[in-house]
Amino acid sequence: MIEYKNILIAVDGSREAEWAFHKALGAAKRNNAKLSIINIIDTRSFASVEAYDRSISDRANEFAKKLLDGYEALAFEKGITEVDKIIDYGSPKAIIPKKAVEKTGADVIICGSSGLNAVERFIVGSVSEAIVRHAHIDVLVVRTENIPEDFETTVATEELVSESEENIE
Repeated sequence: MIEYKNILIAVDGSREAEWAFHKALGAAKRNNAKLSIINIIDTRSFASVEAYDRSISDRANEFAKKLLDGYEALAFEKGITEVDKIIDYGSPKAIIPKKAVEKTGADVIICGSSGLNAVERFIVGSVSEAIVRHAHIDVLVVRTENIPEDFETTVATEELVSESEENIE
């Protein structure tokens, strides 16, 4: 039987990423694996704005820290004893399948599937697609189209996300 000993889960504060995180918790528990939780701050998305507002990166970093702290607490609550939190900067498409894997020694990456529509996916591509294409380890893409209606986020709550959006505006 294949066992994963080091799981890398990519989160971005979305409901879909939290659903994938719960799947990663189950896999970590079943495999008695280390869980590395990563959030990439895509600096390209606010580089031009930062010329006018120098604090935007600080606020994005604060959101990422709160998000990862929440996921770490949830992992500990579920009995996962070895948890790493990683905040990195740049393109998630480039960092997750290469640099993050090397840094963590992960043997599997878990991520949510893209919520982009067909036109957007054709133009920009999805992060999960890039991870699958460029990773040299196993990748589990959690389908997010059928998240149960009764699934409620406990970390990436509306309050946390809206607080972050207010701070960035």
